[in-house]
Amino acid sequence: MAALCESFTLCGLGPSGGVGLDGGLLALEPGPDRDHVLLTDRGRTATLFKVSDQKPLGCWSAKHGQIITCPVVCNFETREYIAVHDDKVLRIWKNTDVNLDKVFKATLSADVYRIHSLPKGGPVVLFKGGGVRTLDVLLEAPQQEIENIISDEVIKWSEAFMEHQQPVLIFATEKNGDSFVYVQKLKMNYLHKYKLERQELSKALSFTAYIKNQIITLLCLSSNDSVYKFLIPLQQNTEEEEQILPRSLLLNLSVSGSVLKGTSFVVLDKDHIAVLGSLATAGEESKECLTIWNTKFQTLQTSKELPLGTSGQIWCYEKKFFFTHGKVLTVVMYKCETSSLAAAVGKLKDSQAPDVSSFVDWNTLGDEELVISFQSQQSVALKPESRMTLRSKKNTVAKVQPDTLSVGQLLLNLKDASTTVFENELRQVMSKGQMPDFQATIGCVVTALINRCKTNPKYYPRNFLLQIVQNQDLSYSLCPDLMVVALEKKDLHLLQICLQRFPDIPEEITYACLKAFLSISDAYLQRIDLNLESVICYVDIEFNDKEVKTEIVENGFSTELEQDIWETKITKKLHGTSDGESCPVGPQKAALLNAVLRSAYSETFLLPHLKNLPAQQAVLFLRYLYYLYVKCSEKINTTLPGTCPPTVNQIMDWLCLLLDAQFSVMVMLPEAKELLSKLHKFVRAQVRFYSELNKIEGSLQELQRLNHQKDPHTYSVEVLELI
Repeated sequence: MAALCESFTLCGLGPSGGVGLDGGLLALEPGPDRDHVLLTDRGRTATLFKVSDQKPLGCWSAKHGQIITCPVVCNFETREYIAVHDDKVLRIWKNTDVNLDKVFKATLSADVYRIHSLPKGGPVVLFKGGGVRTLDVLLEAPQQEIENIISDEVIKWSEAFMEHQQPVLIFATEKNGDSFVYVQKLKMNYLHKYKLERQELSKALSFTAYIKNQIITLLCLSSNDSVYKFLIPLQQNTEEEEQILPRSLLLNLSVSGSVLKGTSFVVLDKDHIAVLGSLATAGEESKECLTIWNTKFQTLQTSKELPLGTSGQIWCYEKKFFFTHGKVLTVVMYKCETSSLAAAVGKLKDSQAPDVSSFVDWNTLGDEELVISFQSQQSVALKPESRMTLRSKKNTVAKVQPDTLSVGQLLLNLKDASTTVFENELRQVMSKGQMPDFQATIGCVVTALINRCKTNPKYYPRNFLLQIVQNQDLSYSLCPDLMVVALEKKDLHLLQICLQRFPDIPEEITYACLKAFLSISDAYLQRIDLNLESVICYVDIEFNDKEVKTEIVENGFSTELEQDIWETKITKKLHGTSDGESCPVGPQKAALLNAVLRSAYSETFLLPHLKNLPAQQAVLFLRYLYYLYVKCSEKINTTLPGTCPPTVNQIMDWLCLLLDAQFSVMVMLPEAKELLSKLHKFVRAQVRFYSELNKIEGSLQELQRLNHQKDPHTYSVEVLELI
């Protein structure tokens, strides 16, 4: 049984990326460490990504006019990167290098097709003429002559393996509609050529292979909507120059009258393959989708529609699929279980453990699945007396204590319980702080609460959720639906706390919070209880009961002022700053926006969302950022007072990001023209000011030097003129 799990966007793609057979990436290769991948675009840039963080760790580009023609790979032995641009120019560099024009360079005598890097065998270079060299041998004499062994054939695919401590290279070629396969053992100077049995009116679209027990299993995706298998033994005693490999049908890509027009595929295990392509049904428009097939039982296990289109490429590393979807590179996790007939029809026993992945997606777990996942993750043993099945379900919840059942079983028993019993039992579970996997338990409790909110729209335990988020060290990944439901319910206080405490909020959710905060009126926010500690010291506020003058001091504010602030109802009337600028939003909205400003994000992933921000909201947000920037500049240390206010760097980063995303809109709006002009003048004045300070740096250093040379026992009067 196979299933597609959580998906996320790794990065946006440049103009050369995107949909279509000519789009996408040149390749995606594993990086030097686990969870690292190397992306090479169809231009001159290679980027190293850490997948779990969705952040780039390094980026290298060739000079303008140069094109990377061979995907960048990592030499796992030396942790260096290898690339080829303009077919013949080899480059090798380390992670600390920045400029590719200054790294090691070698011009080769023949065009390179691909470099394959093996963890224990080093890099292997395959030339377009079929010649093969290890990197070490090639670097000894870069201009050495490379033999041409494939004459008029064109290489379509290649792969490398390690078998019995020696590298084995296999590549497929095409000529006049016929397909050939070459197998080469580098250390033994062994090369053998095979011709693939041909199917009339069809051609090979994609290849993949794996090696086991001295036998290479070559799989071929054909244009007649089928996958064929060829077996190639490595132990060859025949002297024939060319053998014809018989084929056998592995899988027919059709189900219930629909046919999958595959473009590329990967092997997941001995019984599962994933195919990317277009699913065509008679009388309907074809839809691009990602599918997983069981080759043992000839069944389609699962599929995922891709409405934005793909480039037809797919890669698979560490139980994750990588493929382009629209203008982004998407990552989809998957899991496979032992292939059996029971699993294929969905009746596998709960006690059977998956043999490939223990991934748990909290976002998709139902009540019954919570039981299975927690039985596999927690070591809470059932007591003998708790294993009895009671006749009456009504008394189950009241009689069975949380410590006698696994958390998953308890939540299943509470499915139909009343609200009071449900919440009381969950509080008892949370009170056991020393239990194993406590954070996972809390995440499951929140998931159970959110699931009940979904099934019963009138139910929303606001105070309970607030208590959990404020008192526990949670993250977005432990309860991914929490902020989505909070946005639907307009629970602004909970969203504020989540933004302040969750370290892994996706940029899409951060943008949704920003848009929601900007769209809500200040009058509505006056009725909401929020944490105003980040704004109370620099947003001047007038009170209803008595007027209090806000005294801003360098390290915060006085105890008396803090007490008056929290005991007095706040109104939205604001006073101007020293230069006439007033805060464009009320203190409640300012506190919410500050939570967004302080949250973690990646510019690459946030920028596309900010481009969709409505114009009026973008102008309001820009005004608030400008107000904060002016406030920061009023103080010598450019730090806002109060508890956890945004820093000047965070304010400047958001200013630049917002202007990058909305600049074409801003220049067209009359109400934004004056604001942009003021911002420009203010920044220009600051640049001049710091430039003048920089000019007197030498004079100040000279004064300091003279001061050290003075005799402390003498008295003198000196007149210094600064020019």
